Amino acid sequence: MKKTIALRTALTAAALLVTGCTAERPPAAPVSAPAPPTSSAPRPAAEESGTPGAPAEAAAYRKWGLKPFAAPPAPPAVKPVVRKPGEPVPVVSDIPTEEKIVFVTIDDGAEKDPGFVTMMRELKVPFTMFLTDSAIRTDYAYFSPLVAQGHGVANHTLTHPDLRTLSPEAQRREICGQQQKLKERYGTAPRLFRPPYGNWNEATRTAAGSCGVDAIVLWRESMQIKNMQYQRGDRKLHPGDIVLAHFRGPSELKGRTMTEMTATMLRRIQEQGFTVARLEDYV
Repeated sequence: MKKTIALRTALTAAALLVTGCTAERPPAAPVSAPAPPTSSAPRPAAEESGTPGAPAEAAAYRKWGLKPFAAPPAPPAVKPVVRKPGEPVPVVSDIPTEEKIVFVTIDDGAEKDPGFVTMMRELKVPFTMFLTDSAIRTDYAYFSPLVAQGHGVANHTLTHPDLRTLSPEAQRREICGQQQKLKERYGTAPRLFRPPYGNWNEATRTAAGSCGVDAIVLWRESMQIKNMQYQRGDRKLHPGDIVLAHFRGPSELKGRTMTEMTATMLRRIQEQGFTVARLEDYV
């Protein structure tokens, strides 16, 4: 189901209406701690052969108007963000690291562009999908190839409400209900959760923890139609930043496609000298 999702804040509302992208609020300060490691694919295409710019990868990137990304560093032996026993679920908007990496996350699932599935298969740029059931239920199967490619599946509630307006039990139903649906559809209960609009309270953390969530993931930058929207005054990416985008199509992107928006986002990341790493390797 396609829908445009609510406004961000009074300062960003007008700009977001112009772009047609979903508004989200700035995140709370991140909480982080060490944990045991895990690691898996996908990796940026240049790493597949170990040679950035190898002919096959370069050709795939040229198709989308891009240059191959540098291979990201190996994931840390100890994850920098973990949920400690007995403590609240950590809330993060960036990952503690000095490496020039960022993490791409894409929300809701309203647009289901087949070209995007092809693009991600060819580029092998890792990203995490924060999916909302009301947006994906018209075509659950669309996301299966993306899951098979190794991209992360995460929770963005059943119906995309402002959780701060709901009772603790209603919040729990939204989060736990989506945990179960995503597990049934894609095989694994998500570890990561993003509250709609970035709105959360302590009841959200409690509910998320009771549903098996390991971290609440917010963001530092959001991709609009052609440019990034930054939270920091220097308007730059920083090591470990989490970048937010949405499954959007021409009706929300002023005629541009999901693949065009994604290519522009990846280009903006490259222009600042960053590469893309897999979020689940760090949280």
